[in-house]
Amino acid sequence: MSTPTPPPQDQPPYGQQPPYGQQPQYGQPQHGQPPYGQSQYGQPQYGQQPQYGHPQQGYNPHGQAPYGQPQYGYGYGVPQAPLADWAPRAGAYLIDSLISLVPILIGYGVFLADIASRANDLTSSNDAPGAFAIVIFVLGLAASLGLGLWNRVFRQGKTGQSVGKSALHLRLVDANTYQPVGAGKAFLRDLLSGLFNNACFLNLLWPLWDDQKQTWHDKVMTTYVIKSA
Repeated sequence: MSTPTPPPQDQPPYGQQPPYGQQPQYGQPQHGQPPYGQSQYGQPQYGQQPQYGHPQQGYNPHGQAPYGQPQYGYGYGVPQAPLADWAPRAGAYLIDSLISLVPILIGYGVFLADIASRANDLTSSNDAPGAFAIVIFVLGLAASLGLGLWNRVFRQGKTGQSVGKSALHLRLVDANTYQPVGAGKAFLRDLLSGLFNNACFLNLLWPLWDDQKQTWHDKVMTTYVIKSA
């Protein structure tokens, strides 16, 4: 008659070695080690991905926005940079306008002075402006247009700052990327600005009560005017 096999002994408590000569079952931790596949401090071992919702997932130690997102916000309509107030914007616009007006004012002044001198000349009955005055006036118009394009289109489109905005520490940026808008978009924005300003003066005052401090042409072209260092 065979002797019955005794039942298996219970496993030693977690972290303790089994009695001498007895091997632990497969999958049981030894000497206080954590279960297989898990590191000592609860972090996943090399080659394993953290579980969904793990604190490490999406962690960015430098506080930067994810790749493809703007540095100051997450898309149009959520400005995260300090927006420019109305008064500095109006001052920058005035400075830019004066810069463009200087050449045409000089040419127009020469033109009027020539007409006045001919009208006071009693020896001549010809009071029409001379060729020299006409040339100076045309050159003043061309210089005014060239300065406006350089300042408001090419310079502002490339750097975000016209001369007026640079003087008052402002910058024109795209509302989605917070980068300079480029010459083409800057030109269209200025064109819309002239149309809206001539159609309704409220366009210039709109940033006073707008939540995002935008004019109408800012909203159409999706641009912001922000403060710069």
